[in-house]
Amino acid sequence: MKTSNPVLSRLGQAAERERAAGYGPAGQPGYGQPGYGQPAYGEPYPTATGYPASPPAVEPMTIDDVVVKTVTLLGITGISAVAAWNLIPDALTSAAWIGAALVGLVLGLVISFMRVANPALVVTYAVVEGVFVGMVSKFFAVIAGFQGIILQAVVATFGVFFLMAVLYRARLIRATPKFTRGLIAVMGGLFAVMLINLVLALFGVETGLRDNGALGYIFSLVCIVVASLSFILSFNEIEEGVRMGLPRRYSWTAAFGILVSLIWLYIEILRLLSFLQGDD
Repeated sequence: MKTSNPVLSRLGQAAERERAAGYGPAGQPGYGQPGYGQPAYGEPYPTATGYPASPPAVEPMTIDDVVVKTVTLLGITGISAVAAWNLIPDALTSAAWIGAALVGLVLGLVISFMRVANPALVVTYAVVEGVFVGMVSKFFAVIAGFQGIILQAVVATFGVFFLMAVLYRARLIRATPKFTRGLIAVMGGLFAVMLINLVLALFGVETGLRDNGALGYIFSLVCIVVASLSFILSFNEIEEGVRMGLPRRYSWTAAFGILVSLIWLYIEILRLLSFLQGDD
């Protein structure tokens, strides 16, 4: 299981450990750990009737699994966003926005660096991010008064998503090792800049990075481009994960990656649209 993607490398190692413990794909008796009641490599599993049987099996993930999990997470995020919009008072919008962003950041980092898939954590992340998305959307649409901005941002976000899917399918953009390393480095740099800017803003220091000005326009456009390209990494991880035969539950991890990119892209498009409407 050789791959240049660090995420896939970790997941591939986890899958190998599971197979070594006797949890390989169904019908492949070559997997299993000798000893502790397990047969040696290549030997069939004995049964009470004396007939050979396959070892304990874990179903490999498929693209359909990822699609179902992604739609599920999007539905949870949407429900959470609507609930937050209606239940959290306008006066608490900013506090809820910042709180959900910080909790979501911690959960996102935990999920990203874990070596095993955890559906409960991924679902919790979707709920928290739903609160974040709902509060940001409410701020721009209700408090700031930008009419129709949410629908425009949603349409633009999914439009970009499907465009990137087409480009990846046609192999017009490929997740080469150089592309992957470069994009991951740029994403890390952007998140570091945004985190520093957030901390400075909390202490009353304005950098203009998120304001309606030349710097704000440039930074938002850069974020939109990078968030769009991050789908290529997700599509490649899904494709490689299916090829490598990762266990089915890792489809939650793949869906998590798509959800992160969709939310990031939506927020950046929402912000850019607010700049454009503010200039009218």
